[in-house]
Amino acid sequence: MRRNLAHLTAGFVAVLVGYSSSVAIVFQAAQAAGVSPEQWSSWLWALGLGMGLTCIGLSWWTRAPILTAWSTPGAALLASSLGGLSVSESVGVFVVSSAFVAVTGLLGVFDRVMQRLPAALASAMLAGVLLRFGLDAFRSLASDAWLVLTMFVVYLLARRFDARLAVPAALIGGLGWLVIVKGFLPASIAWQWATPVFITPSFSWSSTLGVALPLFVVTMTSQNVPGLAVLRANGYPTPISPLLRVLGLTGIVLGPFGGFQYNLAAITAAICMSPDADPDPAARYRAAMWAGGFYLVLGLLGATLGSLFAVLPPSFLMAIAGLALLPTIANSLSQALLRAEERDAAIVAFLVTASGISLAGISSAFWGLIFGLVASMVLRPKAPA
Repeated sequence: MRRNLAHLTAGFVAVLVGYSSSVAIVFQAAQAAGVSPEQWSSWLWALGLGMGLTCIGLSWWTRAPILTAWSTPGAALLASSLGGLSVSESVGVFVVSSAFVAVTGLLGVFDRVMQRLPAALASAMLAGVLLRFGLDAFRSLASDAWLVLTMFVVYLLARRFDARLAVPAALIGGLGWLVIVKGFLPASIAWQWATPVFITPSFSWSSTLGVALPLFVVTMTSQNVPGLAVLRANGYPTPISPLLRVLGLTGIVLGPFGGFQYNLAAITAAICMSPDADPDPAARYRAAMWAGGFYLVLGLLGATLGSLFAVLPPSFLMAIAGLALLPTIANSLSQALLRAEERDAAIVAFLVTASGISLAGISSAFWGLIFGLVASMVLRPKAPA
């Protein structure tokens, strides 16, 4: 009984941390895509369903704690890249990017693909994508200083004791401030089940190169690579290719409903792989299965969650999104500038991506990679004679 309670608790905490840390970023991506309230509810339904089924199915199949998640950096990229696309083109991006993941798993070329792309450039591109969110968090001080300051202070205090709980604490602190000080009791929250909405995808070369390809790169480098590393560090030799095939196919099926990307979790996965989840590593897969169950429940409640985020103040959403991404921004910049011989190319990729330019209808994330790769080839040190 005690072990079952530990499994349930670990699964619940993992989902709580994952959702509270990034659902605001997903909401901004949905706003950029111009979806209706019904379609936003369908996004949450598809994401919850996909993550729930893959957590439960993959953990049961492999007997390892396989915790999946949506791509938080991917959602940030979408929030800055979907503005010029229609909803059907946005859905097409989801399907194409997931197809890239599935093909990578089918061909078993994960390691080779990652080795071809300089890690510094991928990190620089990611930092450039996320920079806007970090800046917006502090720009929101101008419109609602006390709310943002409250969230920031709570974030710092919680992070001092447990980094994993910093963003949930800031979220709760901000909501508490809104309720106590502003009397925030929105009557427009719809307490109802989510209804899936199918959107026929449409495809174009500009959306594939400008959004789908960067989404694939960001997801693989910032989510699947760390997720695999966490599995290996905890002693689980689970093959990666079958997992990628399942995650890619899940995205292809649920992409038209709003499931923009599915990948391995890293930080939240560590919660289900710790001795607190179960002293026996062979039994910890049950914690990930519990997490899958909670994902399914939250997916079914997508309409309720969607209506809540639709009425929250923009300053709250910008603050929580920026705070959630601070560690990722810092880590990305650190990795981009780690090696002196790669710094010039990395800073080019970072600045081009952060500029937000759109050339030939293709977003800045793609051009950041291209400019960075060109700079890397030109500036590459000559081999000794």
